[in-house]
Amino acid sequence: MRAVVCRHHRLVCEDMNDPVPQAGQVLVGTLACGICGSDLHALDHLPELAALNAQSGSGLSIDADRDMVLGHEFCGELLEHGPRASKRLRPGARVVAMPYVHTADGMEFIGFSNRLPGGFAERLVLQESLLLEVPNGLPTELAALVEPFAVGTHAVAQAAPPPGCVALVVGCGPIGLAVIAALRIAKVAPIIACDLSAARRRLAERMGADIVVDPAMVSPHAYWEALDVPATLASLGAAQLSGRSLREAAVFECVGTPGMLQALIANVPPTSRVTVVGVCMTEDRIQPALAIQKQLRFEFVFAYTPSEFAATLHRLAEGSIDAAPLVSSTVGLSGVEGAFAALRGADGPVKILVDPRRP
Repeated sequence: MRAVVCRHHRLVCEDMNDPVPQAGQVLVGTLACGICGSDLHALDHLPELAALNAQSGSGLSIDADRDMVLGHEFCGELLEHGPRASKRLRPGARVVAMPYVHTADGMEFIGFSNRLPGGFAERLVLQESLLLEVPNGLPTELAALVEPFAVGTHAVAQAAPPPGCVALVVGCGPIGLAVIAALRIAKVAPIIACDLSAARRRLAERMGADIVVDPAMVSPHAYWEALDVPATLASLGAAQLSGRSLREAAVFECVGTPGMLQALIANVPPTSRVTVVGVCMTEDRIQPALAIQKQLRFEFVFAYTPSEFAATLHRLAEGSIDAAPLVSSTVGLSGVEGAFAALRGADGPVKILVDPRRP
């Protein structure tokens, strides 16, 4: 089969052996696979990613010197069942799945595995027990987006925004937009969103943001006091003494660049809840004493639960999440390298899908 191989910080389109499903697995033909920011990180920082996996005790083994086929945001067609599969879904069914597979050698994360290919290949192996059939009528390209939107679902669930809070989403890439969608479903309002890209700000409005800010022109932190969120410790003290009703700030960091955490520590209101969803791949520096004085609460979140993944699929199918505006274009395997370059642009596309059936 044809696949795009990540090899020593390069993407190479070439032939490789078809994967063979083992016990409890299925073979799936890839219909669409989204390119994620994590794929860009993997291309640039695979040795660091391998080290992080080892340090975190994840049980996922990555060798940065060996080939890897990226791609973990996929929708595919069920082709055949492996040994001892239950066969609860028939061949031809369109399916999605959490990108984890149990093998004789341990668990593999599809799209970040040296042993099993990800979605930038014509075929991949999935865990049958994790398969979810795509509900009738949901287009394949939108079904492929269940994974990133599930990340937003999980981030908001973990943050548990308190009633009456004001939300700020920093960064309106795919994950920031997914967070906005999840906040809207959770009936959090108002939602402030900020991004340097005009195109992404427009998408933030479409996803449900109430206030959209270009941070190069206006600080997103300029709105707190007008929304009854005390912006400083002095303002908080005065409001408490007066008995005025107060609102809390729920902040979501969806950028993942060095310096962003410290910028939030310096600028968010006291007692803010900050949920970190963006992945910074380098070491960073913060000023803990300032965060302590302001009594800030930071939480770092990753991935999603099976129930959140399934719920997100049905929200996409029911139309409570309109993911269509995110898809900028679709490329074949030969266009993956160019798509990676385009996604790195400051005002580039938000989401590019890969369809291995295309030339």
